[in-house]
Amino acid sequence: MSIPRLYVEADLAEGVDVPALPGQGHYLGQVMRKGEGDSVHLFNGRDGEWRARIGAIRKDRATLVPEEQLRPQAATPDIRLLLAPLKRDAMEWVVEKATELGVASIHPVLTTRGVVGRINHERLSTIAREAAEQCERLDLPAIAPAQDLHAALDAWDGTPLFLGHERGKAPSLASLLPGRAPPLGILVGPEGGFTKPELDAMGRRHFVSSAALGPRILRAETAAVAGLAVLQALAGDWTVPS
Repeated sequence: MSIPRLYVEADLAEGVDVPALPGQGHYLGQVMRKGEGDSVHLFNGRDGEWRARIGAIRKDRATLVPEEQLRPQAATPDIRLLLAPLKRDAMEWVVEKATELGVASIHPVLTTRGVVGRINHERLSTIAREAAEQCERLDLPAIAPAQDLHAALDAWDGTPLFLGHERGKAPSLASLLPGRAPPLGILVGPEGGFTKPELDAMGRRHFVSSAALGPRILRAETAAVAGLAVLQALAGDWTVPS
């Protein structure tokens, strides 16, 4: 029988009780049919992964007791995704898949042609947490508040940022990555594309480079996932033996 894997916020140390997060007690008891003494695996983004047991469980409350560290904490490559917010289902799908691909942070940026002007930060954080629990990563990606594109560029720290280019003569993303290492970011625009003033503003930033994502027109969610996969494969932790 599978062992549940949960993200918790408390520090993890042998024998020190950890409170389950809201909803996790119900999940363990009612969904997974677990009880006191059953095993769970825990992580918090700081202390690695631990084997623990359920010390107490009642309704939606549970206490978990770490017993043995299974994996030490490992650094996540600083690979960032900036994208114009998408409609709910597509945005949730991108957050889920970006988490599975090991993205370090997700930055929603508001653009002129974007069809969505806000995000449900709490919902997206839950999606990221559940995806991290399933894919066995040891941390959660940071999800930034939605921010105007120009404000995001003004506040950017100079990390190389690849602008996913839908058409034109931009070099391929793969061709721009040899010799590079994180931190790296990729920027994906709205379905309608960036306006000329937005493209001009990005073109004036020394850290922005246009990068082609293949010969076909991609939906925004496809472009985001494809771009992240290329970054991980050629410059991220896919290059490190597991």
